[in-house]
Amino acid sequence: MKEKVLERVEHYRDEIIGLVQKMIQTKSYSKQEEDQVKLLVKTMQNLGYDEAFTDALGNAIGKIGNGDKVIFYDGHIDTVEVVDPANWQYPPFDAEIHDNKIYGRGTVDEKSGVACMIYAGKIMKELGLLDGYTLYVIGSVMEEDCDGYCHIHIHDHEKIEADYAVLAEPTNMDVYRGHRGRMEMIVKVKGKAAHGAHCDRGDNAIYKMASLVKEIEELHKRLKVDDFLGKGSITISKIESTAPSQCSVSDSCTIYLDRRLTVGETKESAVQEIKDLPSYEKIGAKVEVLEYDQKAWTGFRARQEAYFPTWVLPEKHELVQAAKKAADMFNKKETKISRWVFSTNGVATMGRYNIPTIGFAPGREELAHSIEEYVEIDELITATQIYAMIPSLLKEQGE
Repeated sequence: MKEKVLERVEHYRDEIIGLVQKMIQTKSYSKQEEDQVKLLVKTMQNLGYDEAFTDALGNAIGKIGNGDKVIFYDGHIDTVEVVDPANWQYPPFDAEIHDNKIYGRGTVDEKSGVACMIYAGKIMKELGLLDGYTLYVIGSVMEEDCDGYCHIHIHDHEKIEADYAVLAEPTNMDVYRGHRGRMEMIVKVKGKAAHGAHCDRGDNAIYKMASLVKEIEELHKRLKVDDFLGKGSITISKIESTAPSQCSVSDSCTIYLDRRLTVGETKESAVQEIKDLPSYEKIGAKVEVLEYDQKAWTGFRARQEAYFPTWVLPEKHELVQAAKKAADMFNKKETKISRWVFSTNGVATMGRYNIPTIGFAPGREELAHSIEEYVEIDELITATQIYAMIPSLLKEQGE
């Protein structure tokens, strides 16, 4: 079967490259993915998918097969914005090829992986590699804004459930099996306004918050460490204050916290850590978890608490081993089993719904969101081969 997969992928080589280029050339910032979704749905229809459609949130979804076991192949198709195109070596939406690499916004994060998955689906159908499986290839939306919400929608609103999930976030052609969770919090403190010329009559909220700021800095140093995922972290990402004027004592102060959660840390434990800080009650602070509330490009309202759970799939799990075996068949390097530093849609598939989830994709994680973003064409071809083999090897693992 390996030789047949090699032949089929090589047959579609130029089409795979071409789809990546079209995807890069089709700008798709978060909540603005409509043109990208239409491109992918049309592509999957033309490639002979059993079904290809857009759900209510705006995800592009293709379906092949009708087996009892359901596999999600997921990759988000929204990107972060380009601030200044002049800073890029090559135009970020031209998808130029240089030195056997495609350059542009989204090449790594993560349109290349999605294109490979789409063609892998076609090849699996042609070669009969989906026996016993139903495959959904999902070009998901809004991940850069709210990682995982697309799968909350698919699970809770579209009522599509899966037994396994494979993510197309960049892994440098290795197999990833988890990452730290994250959450967004704010802490508010109230003061008392007064004229700056009579500042002693006021109660400066910024001064009150200062003691808590220092305690949060110290909290970071003592957060839990996990041997696989690494250390939990907390940082203050923004600070705001209010006052009647610039000549007044501040009457409120708000800090925004980015909290990364390692194994054993939860939303509840992270909130309690803030409440347990020595200054918290003394200054009358109030902490809360933020809520994400935005509209998708379809107009569907997406709402969820800004909490994204930690997740880890055991190394011996059949999905990890099947992906590793597939990668070893085609990779031109040693395949490692590792984890991401950043967050992915796995916060929903595995973190929320306990769907066994792994990641495998071309590209290097550290190039995501950067002005140097590119993907190597050879990795596109190899990744398509590997995606095409995972389900059949997964079936072998379960036999």
